[in-house]
Amino acid sequence: MEKAIIGKKIGMTQIFDEAGHVVPVTLIQAGPCTVVQKKTAEKDGYDAIQLGFETVPERKLTKPEIGHQKKAGLEEFKKVLKEFPLADCSKYEVGDELKADVFAAGDFVDVTGISKGHGYQGVVKRHGASRLKETHGTGPVHRHAGSMGSGTDPSRIFKGKIGAGQMGNEQVTVENLDVVQVDTELGLIAVRGAIPGPKGGIVFVKNTVKTHVEKKATEAGRVNPQKASARVNPQKASARNK
Repeated sequence: MEKAIIGKKIGMTQIFDEAGHVVPVTLIQAGPCTVVQKKTAEKDGYDAIQLGFETVPERKLTKPEIGHQKKAGLEEFKKVLKEFPLADCSKYEVGDELKADVFAAGDFVDVTGISKGHGYQGVVKRHGASRLKETHGTGPVHRHAGSMGSGTDPSRIFKGKIGAGQMGNEQVTVENLDVVQVDTELGLIAVRGAIPGPKGGIVFVKNTVKTHVEKKATEAGRVNPQKASARVNPQKASARNK
């Protein structure tokens, strides 16, 4: 990856583009993040930087966390630490600060966060399973899972079978969101669409892994003969049968 930052989800809103169209966006409080540690290929076997986000009192950290951050010489302790294997780590040093201006409008990013937890849920809400009718003797099993599989063979339940259980509260990555606007004064990044997690949730923003290919404009007046109508293309069966 080329660039990354840690942020906090503020919430969703809408802004208007130059054409007056409404664009749904999510605001992210991106940074400021401090470089806490720098990994090198000579010492650690790979190149990466560790970023720290959001200050926290020393009493709320463990002794290993305190010692790790004191080694970096930080003035304020950081609550969230995350390592990013950037393509060019040589331009960063321990103590450097990264802000929202690492991204610009028009960039495409992947946002990772912990999704909202919904507790223990059944198959209808968790997996969208169908429910039974409420008449003609179905009994009090309208939202039950139903059959789990054959009894004699294979005499077991295959892995991956839908069922009730914990819903949400897992790491989710939404890819290929475009950055609509960046406010460097407030440290905000507005990305198009929704991102995982509740308001105030910690998210990791990095440039997308997707490859964007610009569409070439077709010349006006040129027509693909294979897609032309039967009246224009004599090779079509509908034209030959006339």
